[in-house]
Order: sequence, then structure tokens, then C-alpha cells
Amino acid sequence: MWLNPEEVLLKNALKLWVTERSNDFFLLQRRRGHGESTGRITGLLVGALDTVLDSNARVTPFRILLQVPGSQVSWVIASGAAREEVNKHWDWLLRNLLHSLSVFENKEDVASFVRGKVKGLIAEEVRGRQAAQEEEPEKFREALQKFELHFGLPSSEKLVTYYSCCCWKGRVPRQGFLYLSINHMAFYSFLLGKEVKFVVPWAEVTGLERVSTGLMTEAILVRTRQRQREFSMFLNLDEVFGVVGQLADIALRRLLDSEGLELDRVLQQPARITKRILEEQALREYVLALFRLPRGERLHEVASCSVWTPHSRCHTSGTLYTADNYLCFSSREEGNCILLIPLAEVLSIEKAESTTLLPHPVIVSLRTKKAFQLIELQDRDELVESLNSRLRALQWKQSMFRSKKDSRRSLRSPTPYYTFYYDTGYSDEEEIEEQVLRNTVNSEALMTAFHQNQPGTNGNKSMEQVKERLWADHFAEFGRGVHMFRTEKTQRLVAMGIPESLRGELWMTLSDASSELESHQGYYTGLVKKSMGQSSLATEEIERDLHRSLPDHPAFQNPTGIAALRRVLTAYAHRNPKIGYCQSMNILASVLLLYAKEEEAFWLLVAVCERMLPDYFNRRVIGAQVDKSVFEELIRERLPELAEHVPDLSSLSSVSLSWFLTLFLSVLPFLSAVCVVDCFFFHGIKANFQLGLAVLEANAAQLSACTDDGQAIMILTGFLEQVGSEAQSSPPLSPPAADESSRSDSDVPVVHANITDLINESYEKFGDLTVRQIERLRCRHRIRVLQAHEDTTKENALRLVTPEVSIPSENLADVYDLFKTEHFISLYWGDSSSAAAAEAAAWSHMDSGRSYLERQYRLDRPQFKSLYGLLVPWPGDSNQHMDTVANRAFTLLDQDQDNLVTFREFAGWLDTLYCEELNERVRLLYRLHIPPALTESEDDPSLTKSPLLSTNRPLFVNKAPADQAGGDQGVSATESDSDAAIDLSAQHKSLHVM
Repeated sequence: MWLNPEEVLLKNALKLWVTERSNDFFLLQRRRGHGESTGRITGLLVGALDTVLDSNARVTPFRILLQVPGSQVSWVIASGAAREEVNKHWDWLLRNLLHSLSVFENKEDVASFVRGKVKGLIAEEVRGRQAAQEEEPEKFREALQKFELHFGLPSSEKLVTYYSCCCWKGRVPRQGFLYLSINHMAFYSFLLGKEVKFVVPWAEVTGLERVSTGLMTEAILVRTRQRQREFSMFLNLDEVFGVVGQLADIALRRLLDSEGLELDRVLQQPARITKRILEEQALREYVLALFRLPRGERLHEVASCSVWTPHSRCHTSGTLYTADNYLCFSSREEGNCILLIPLAEVLSIEKAESTTLLPHPVIVSLRTKKAFQLIELQDRDELVESLNSRLRALQWKQSMFRSKKDSRRSLRSPTPYYTFYYDTGYSDEEEIEEQVLRNTVNSEALMTAFHQNQPGTNGNKSMEQVKERLWADHFAEFGRGVHMFRTEKTQRLVAMGIPESLRGELWMTLSDASSELESHQGYYTGLVKKSMGQSSLATEEIERDLHRSLPDHPAFQNPTGIAALRRVLTAYAHRNPKIGYCQSMNILASVLLLYAKEEEAFWLLVAVCERMLPDYFNRRVIGAQVDKSVFEELIRERLPELAEHVPDLSSLSSVSLSWFLTLFLSVLPFLSAVCVVDCFFFHGIKANFQLGLAVLEANAAQLSACTDDGQAIMILTGFLEQVGSEAQSSPPLSPPAADESSRSDSDVPVVHANITDLINESYEKFGDLTVRQIERLRCRHRIRVLQAHEDTTKENALRLVTPEVSIPSENLADVYDLFKTEHFISLYWGDSSSAAAAEAAAWSHMDSGRSYLERQYRLDRPQFKSLYGLLVPWPGDSNQHMDTVANRAFTLLDQDQDNLVTFREFAGWLDTLYCEELNERVRLLYRLHIPPALTESEDDPSLTKSPLLSTNRPLFVNKAPADQAGGDQGVSATESDSDAAIDLSAQHKSLHVM
């Protein structure tokens, strides 16, 4: 294969290579010892050396060198594992290059010419491999060449896909091609002699919408901070809209909040992203959300099939999804029938004899002596073989785990003992008693011990017994455990409220936390041992909130309940330091402890925080804010009359933030809120959206008549406080964050609703909302939320820096954009910058010495030198000492010696250059010539290394005039749609501040 030319000082160092063919410019060499029949000692030694080296260090046995006559330096330009492969490259060189090289007078030009040719061959191979992954390789190769030609972006800017479309400028459509790459969307049109081209970075996209144009055709509206563009006339608008949304979402998560949001491992490597991977990722996200699978699960096979459903006495058609550890089935109509089978429960997967009535059957047998029959499976043999391979690997892993567990069991104390010491004021006896409470893990749900003290439950035993009988009948018909059939009948039973005796079991079943518990035996015990006694910001916040968690419930007026809550929250903060502890987790964990054993409550909390509500409890609760934005759009779609009377829905959607974060536990009476939690474990976030819409619809008339936001909030608060449950025979418990006596607005009518009726109404009116729709909305609204956070970050950064400098605010904002763009360049085209590694380390260690704003964007030395050359007031081309001064300036600004410069430090330096008095400028220049700016390592060649991509920067500095000739013939790293952004001609290669 062709290689990027690499210098070799000695062509035959240590006699490791044998030259087989040569001419004036090229050498074909073989590794000594390879292919030799005789047992020469040198060959044997070289062969032994190559054998002991690891696979990454081993060299191929054949190589081709480029040599310049009279020079001791050569370049490796090709290598091969077989003689035929390297001979093919040798013949190409003789046929295409050798005769051309003889005409060069300067032999040094020979090396440059050949190296350029080889790099071109490598680029062509890369394009060929990328094109081969597409459905139409030749067309994609042609589009890739046009993309590189028209826009002049670096070769590492990978094109993902392209579409023919129209871009509208006013009422004028321009037919052309839309190119979608990993970091940008680009459009090119050449019509009637007029060329139009522009590039929009995904990092500047603030919103995506589907709109109708004046010609009654649908279009995609792309919004940026400067302007908006419309694209239409797509052959498949749904596909394009999905791909555009995915690429923008992925880029923003990678660039703006790479540490705060979960991003799949494949998507963290932009060079691997293709259209096919985007389709697979969209399907994977849907399956994970539909079945609430762990985020690390990979999707393997998707197959249409039918499953025998005993309750309906027929085969139900749908789709089978296979993941690392699960078999998942969903009926064609989402939600009618769902089946989840953990592979850990499977005993065998076998093919049965195919008949006319039962074509291609497969029998899945479980350890519980239950079996499922699947028919109409295409490619049955390959599917069964793949499943059995994963099943065998899992069973072997389980057997090894059991053997290790059995070997350790004899060494373990029969009663787990945990040490968690607090400085308390108890006497010795009281301290011992308190220590026992803190260290003993509860083996039963708290409700079993504090059930009698719970008001409103004594007179409803008959209702509980009725529910228990209904569930017993359901188990007999639909099965029990994780692999229970989940149908509309299950939904109706859940809406009635799960009986207390079964609530913990069914929560574990419906969330599949039971599988996590089964596969991680002893994990919680070990986690408690590790986490207890450790002090951190999370443990301090947990201690503050312990007594605010369901304070009216007797279980948390008791040291037993408080100690259990402390252990669960502390263990989770230790398990997932990225989340640690977030407010509202205490309320959720309290309810889980009431109905589930302590270890079960921990795994339920894991399921909620990591699978069912992804990104909800991260540093900036992004997930909850995304769902708030999604809820606002759902209000407009599902309640258009309310949206018409209340144009600004932000106040109503803001109320939903606490609803979603606490699963309505903070706003509903306790027994009613627990019924909502039942539905949440059955249907996930869909249940919360449906209930929220039902609450707004029930109060639509009063909300429409509101004159201010406060009145609307009072109406919703009053309504929710009065939502009772069938189990309540006395006034409802006060919610944690609400005081019933505080309501004094007598004008707000009191409506006593029943939670079961409200839930059933939400299913009847809004039950057609699907998980697929929610996931698509989340993808779009995540873009809007992340950009809103980015705007806030910029405002705060400028507010922090503005008092310290004299740079005008509008210019300082431009400098911030330039600083951020320079930071993005290292992330756009290769993560080789030390800034990326240093930032990752800072986030992982939560660099407590700096604020979030100072950690957000920082530049390393090569990036700083790049901006230095663009912004210093003296010309760079005529100053031979530019590089040296730039290095010294960076060292001077890097006061904490972390090899990174913050925006605050950068703005202060720029302010001195342009706005300070002459004396201060001279003082700065003087400081550049003494330590610490002057260092002993100044002659280190690494310091004068050219900046990342500085030889091919598609951005420029001078602010463009409002109207440029050619209209749209420019692009921007920040999408300045004065249509001057990234200069696409070969003459401009620098950065533009908008």
C-alpha cells in the first residue's frame, strides 16, 4: 500500500534490508530473513526480532524507497506484505514517473514531486474506500471530488452524503447540490453563468424546521444566528431532514458539551461517520428508548417476524431486535405488544421444522421452563447462529463469574459490614446505635415497616385485594417477570395503580432493573464499602437534602429511612461521578426505597438516571430542558386552541421542568404521584408527556383567560394539589415542595380530579404519541437547547471580561467568536491538539481552581500562535522573529503552566496591545525578553512547530463589507451570512471574525 512519505536517514541500517531492484530514484527492498531458504544467522536474528515485536510495531517484509542522487536521506513511499503487491506499486512508478523525473534539473524538486504524487494516490484510495461504502460508489466519488474542489476545505473534512435540491433566496430558487459533511453543510449552484456557494458550520445552526413555501411545497428551514435558509425540492424530504438533524445534533454534542452529554463511541470518531452509520444510530436510539435498554447495548440484527401470543391465541406480527444482551420484540403498531427477553434468562435457541403454517420457526427456551415461538424469520440460519454464539459467550462468562463468587463466598462475613464515620454529638451508646443504623443495609422496603403510619391507606384494603387478584390473573395469562407480554391490558392495570405488595417487583420488572441486579451480585455491597467515609461536594449536597426528602412521610422522620437514603445516593454518586448528585434525585430515591429493597432501589435509580431519563441529571440538566422544549412543541401541535390564546408558552413549559425532573412527585399528592411513577416505569417519558398534556387540557379554559404567568401557575398548582387517588380516604399528603395553606387565591376554582381518570384520559387523547416521534423531536430540540446554553455562556464570559479591558463590547464579542472558532478547528480536523487532551483531563478532574466559563474554551500553543499571527498589530511576513515572540507571549500568559490560555487571559493580552498606553505596551514587550517568558527550552524545535492546519486554513480575518461582489460566494466559520465566511478561493487562507 502507498504510505505517507517518511524520512529514512540510513537506507540499510544494521543490514536489516536487502535491495532487490533499484534505479536512480527508487529502491525495492526485502526484509532480511523473509523468504530465505538458508539458515543464515543474520536472517534468523532479524526474523526473531520481527516475531517478538507486537503487531503494531512489526514491519512489512517489502518496501519501496524514494532516493535523491547524492543525498543520504530517503523516503519510504510504499510497503507490502506480499511480493506481488509491492511489485504492482514498483511497476506503476516505472510506468508513470520514472521518465518524467529525468527532466528535473534540480534533484531536490524530484523528492517534492514524487511525495506529492504519492499523497495524491493515498487521497484517491481513501476516497475510493469511502465511496465503496455508499450505495452508488462512482456517483459518490464524483460528488466527493466536486465537494473538495468547490469549497477548499481540508481533506479530513469528511463528506457524509449529498442531495440535489433548491436553495431559496427570497422568492428565487437556485437549483444545486447540498453537501453534508461531519462539521458543515455546504451548498453549490452554477446556473446561467452565476455561481452561488456557501458553507454553514453545524456549530452555528440554532434551529431546524419543516415549513411550507409559497408554492405549496415543503422545505427545510435552517436557522443560524445571522440568518435563515430554506432548502426544498428533495426527492425524500423526510430522509434529508433526519440526516441534517442528526449531523447537527452530533456536532453540537461533540463540540459544545462533549463531557456533559452521552455520545455513542462510534460518533465520537467523526472520520467513521457515514450515512449508513447515521441510519443505524437512529434505529439504535429508537430501540434503546422503546425498550429502555442500557446505553451501552449495541444493536445487531433487525428482522421481521411473528411471535405466538398465548393470550390472543394467534401469532402477532412485528419486528425482532437483537442486542448484546437482549431479544426485543415490538408489534407493528407500537405499544400493542412488547416483549423483552434478557439473554441471561435464555437456556437455548433452536430451529424447529418448517411447515406451511409455521414457516421458519425458532424456539427460544428460558430457564423458567417457558418457551417463545417465532416464525417467518428471514435468514433464519444466520440469525440463530449469531444468537447462539452470543449466548454461549454469555453463559461462559456467567459460569466464570459464579465460580469466582463461590470461591470468595467462604472468605466473606455472613453479614456485610460497612464503615461510614460521621462526627456526631451522640453519647457512646447513642453513637453505637446510630452507627448500626447507618451501616446496616435494609433487606425490606421501608413501606413494610412504616405502612401503618401512612394516612389514607387503612380503609382501602379491599381495593388493594381486588388489584392483587387482577394482577394474579394477568400473570397467569401474560407471564411474570421481565419476559412478560406487555399489552394494552397491562397498561390499563398500571393506570389503576399497582398494588403496594407488587409495586417494587413490577417496577423492577418493567424497568428491567432486575436483570442488572442479577448480573451484578454484590456490586452494591462493594460500592457502599468504597463510598462510605469519603467526602466530596456530592456527599455534602446529599447531607443537606436528606431531611428534605418526603419530610411528611414517617419513613423519613426516622434514622432508618434517612440512613438508607444516604447509602443509596452516596453509592450512586460514587458509581457515576459525571452525574454525582443532582437535586430531585433525593425525592425519587425516597419513593423507590418505600416500595423496593435498598439494593433494588439503587438499581431502579440507575435505570432512571442512565436509561429512562438520559442526560436529565448531568451538569446542566440538558435532558430535562430538551424535554421541556419538546413539551412546548407538543402543546402547539396537540392543544392548538390553548397555544392560540397563550402565544408565549414558555411559562407553561417551564412549569413542566419540575414535573419531569421529579416525575410529578413534587406537585401531586403522594399517593397520586406514585401512580404516575407506575406509568413512567411502564411507558417511560411518554407517560409524562401525555399526563402533562392532559393536565393542560383540563385547565385550558382557565389558562386561556389568564392575564399573567403567575395566575397560570397558580391554576395548575391548585389543580394538581387536588388530584386524588382511589386509595385516599383522608386529605392527601402535602407534597415536598408545596404547602396547601399557602394558597390564598379564592378565585381559583378547586377541581377534585381522580388520578386514574386523569391517566386514562391522557392515554385516550394523547396515546398516539410514539417513542419514535419523541426521539426525533428530542434530536431537533437538543440543538436549540445547546445553542441557548452557548449564548448564555458567551454572555457570561463577556460580562466577566468586559470590566477588565477597554476593548469595545462589539469587538470583544468578535474576539470571543474568533477564539471559540480556533478552539473548534482542533476538534474539526483531528484531535491531535494538546488542548483537547488537556481539556478532557480538566473536565475529568473537575478543575476546581477555575470556573466553568474559564474551562469552556482554551487554546494550546499552536492555536495561540495561529491567532497571534492574525491579530498582532505588526506585519508577520516581514518579521523573522514572529514565531519566537509568539512562543514567549504564550509562556507569559500561561501563568498556571497547564499549557492552555483562557479567553480572559487572551483578551487581557490583546487589550494591552491595542488599548493600553504606550508605556504598558513597551512594558509587555520588555517582559517578553525576560523570564518567565524567556525559557531555557526556547530552542526546542517543538515550540516552533507550525500550528494545526495552518497551511490550509479555510477562514480569513478582515471583516467583510456588507455586500460583496458575487453575493453568496463566501462562507463563514461562524456562518456570517453576509455570505462572506469561509473564503473559497485559493488566495485566502486565514480567519474571519464576524
